[in-house]
Amino acid sequence: MVRILLSLLCLLTSVGFASAQDLQSILQTHSDEVAKPSRNSVGVMLDDLVTSGLPQVPVFLERWADRSIWKDDTTGLFYIATEADDTLTLRNVDTGEETTASSDDFSQMRPNGGVRRVIGTALVQFQLSDTNPERRQAALESIARRSDASQLEPLMASLDGEEDPTLRARKEQLINFLTARFGEVPEERIKAIESLSSDTSVEARAVLNQILSVTTAVATEQPEGNIASILDPMADPSASYEKLVGADLAPAIVSYSDIRAALEANIVEGRVGGIPLAQLDDQETRSDAYRVLADAGTVPPLVTPDDITTAVQDAVFYELYDEDDVAITDAARATLDEVETRVGWAQTLDLALDGLSLASIYFLAAIGLAITFGQMGVINMAHGEFIMMGAYTGYVVQLIIPDYTVSLLVALPLAFAITFGAGVAMERLVIRHLYHRPLETLLATFGISIALQQIAKNIFGTQARPLTSPDWLGGALVISDVIQISYIRIAIFVLALMFLFILLYILKRTRLGLEVRAVTQNPGMAASMGINPGRINMMTFGLGSGIAGVAGVGIGLYAQVTSEMGANYIVQSFMTVVVGGVGSVFGTLAGAGLIGFLQKGIEWLNPSNTLAAQTYMILFIILFIQFRPKGIVAPKGRAAAD
Repeated sequence: MVRILLSLLCLLTSVGFASAQDLQSILQTHSDEVAKPSRNSVGVMLDDLVTSGLPQVPVFLERWADRSIWKDDTTGLFYIATEADDTLTLRNVDTGEETTASSDDFSQMRPNGGVRRVIGTALVQFQLSDTNPERRQAALESIARRSDASQLEPLMASLDGEEDPTLRARKEQLINFLTARFGEVPEERIKAIESLSSDTSVEARAVLNQILSVTTAVATEQPEGNIASILDPMADPSASYEKLVGADLAPAIVSYSDIRAALEANIVEGRVGGIPLAQLDDQETRSDAYRVLADAGTVPPLVTPDDITTAVQDAVFYELYDEDDVAITDAARATLDEVETRVGWAQTLDLALDGLSLASIYFLAAIGLAITFGQMGVINMAHGEFIMMGAYTGYVVQLIIPDYTVSLLVALPLAFAITFGAGVAMERLVIRHLYHRPLETLLATFGISIALQQIAKNIFGTQARPLTSPDWLGGALVISDVIQISYIRIAIFVLALMFLFILLYILKRTRLGLEVRAVTQNPGMAASMGINPGRINMMTFGLGSGIAGVAGVGIGLYAQVTSEMGANYIVQSFMTVVVGGVGSVFGTLAGAGLIGFLQKGIEWLNPSNTLAAQTYMILFIILFIQFRPKGIVAPKGRAAAD
C-alpha cells in the first residue's frame, strides 16, 4: 500500500511540475507508445526525448532496447528493472532511486526488432556527444555496422565538439562514407566517392560496392534506366528461362509428371486427345496427346527445347544498378577500380614481406649449416637438433628469469655457448674420425639427431613448450589495412642480418676466418704454414653449431618448441645451402630468398594446400639444380675445382 501511495505521489509530482520537465513526464505523455511501440510511429516520441536533452534519456533508451523497462500496472509509471525470481529491483528513471516489488504487478516492455533498430539510431545521437570516449567509440562502431541516412546529420553535428583526434578522424571517415551513400546533393556524393580512391580499407570497398549494388532483371525489349551490364542468357539457358517464367514472360515448363496427370484427368471414352489409351505407352505419344489438349486450350502449352531457346534469345537479361544516377555509379565504378588496383599492389607488397620474413627464418636456420656443410663439407643431419637445443635453452632461461626481455638477452649468448660446446664435443668424438667419408658421416649424424630428440623428450616431454616473446615484440606493424607484419618476424629478420654481418666479419676480417678459408681450400698447405687443421675444424664446427643454437632462440619465438622442431627445418636448410651455392654465405642468403619467396608465392596460388605448395617447391628446386648444379652463387677458383 505504501508503494502505491509513493508511486501516485511521483505521478502527481511529474504532472504538477511539467514545466521543470523530467523524463517520466515525457514517458507519460507517450505512455501508449512506450507500452506498444510501432516502428512507424515511435519516431515522434523519440524526437521529444532527443529534443529534451535530458542526461537520463540515453540510459532509458539502452534499457528500453534490451527490454529492461517495466510498467507499473497500477500507476502507469515506468521503471528500469532487473528481475530475479518473482522480484523486481526497480530504479527510478529520473533519480535512480531503487526499490523492490513483486513482478506480478508490473508489465515488461518488449519492443520488436524494428523498433529496437529505431531506438538504436536515436541512442547513437546521444552517444556521439557523450563525455565518455568509450561511449562515443561504441556509437561510431554502431554506425559503421548499421549505416543509415538518418545518422549523417547527428554525426556531422557532433564533429565540431570532438577533441579526441582519433575519434575525430573516425567521425570524418564515417561522414565521408555516409555522404557517399546517402548524400542529398549528387555533386557532394561524387566528391565523397572520389575521395575514397586512396582508402584501401574493407569498409571503403564495402561502401563502393553498396553504391554499385545491382538487381538482375529480364525484359522483352531494350531496357531503360541505369544499366550495369547486359547478360548472356545462353550461358545457362534453363536458368534464364526460369527467370522468364518468374517474370510472367513465358509459360512454365510442363514436367513429365504434370503431363501424365493432365492426361489422366482428360480421359474420354478410353481416349486422350483422340489417341487410345493403349497407345500411350511411350513419352513421345503422351506428348502428342498433350499437345492436342493444349491446342484445344484444355491444358497449358507444352514447352519444347526449341521454345526455350527462342524465348531466351528474344529476351534481354540485364543487371540494373539500384542507384538511379549514372554519374554516381560511374564515379563509384572508377573509384572502385582504382582502389582495387591499389589493393592489388598492396597485396603484392604484403606477399613480398611474407616471403622476406620466411626467407630470414630459413637463412637463420641455414647459416650455421652453411659453415659446417658449405665450408667443411660435413653432412650434419643433427643440425636441426642444435636449433632445438637453442630453443629449449631459451625456454629454461625463461623459467628462471621471468622478465622476458632480460631472459631473451641472457638466452641468446647462453644458447650459443651450449650449442657451441655440443658442436665441439660432437666434432671431437665423432666427426673428426669420419672426414672424407660422407656416407658414414650422414649415418652417424642422423643417429645422433635421433638420440638428441629422444633425450629432449625424456627431459621436457612431448608437449610443446612456450617460448614467450617480450611485450614489445607483441602485435604487428600495420602499414595499411592490407599490409602488416608481426614484430616477431621483424626481430627475426634483424637477427638474421646481424648474423650475416657477424659471419662475414669473422670470415673476412679475423685470423680465425683466414685460417678457416685456408684449411677449407688446402688443408695440407695450411698445415705447412703452421695452422692446426684439427683445431680449425673443431672451431668451425662449433661456430656453425653455436649459430644454429642462437637461431633456435629466434625461431622458438615464432614456432612451437618441441623435440622434433629441428626436423622441420633441416630439409629447408640443406636446400637453402645447396641452391644458394655450397661454401658461400651470400649464396646461402640468395638461396633463402629464393626458397622463401617461392614457397610464399606457391602458397598464394594454392592457399588451401600447404603440403602441395612444399611439394611444388621441391620439384622446382630439383629442376633448378639440374640446370645450375653449383647453385646461384657458384664457387670460384680452387673451391670450384674441388
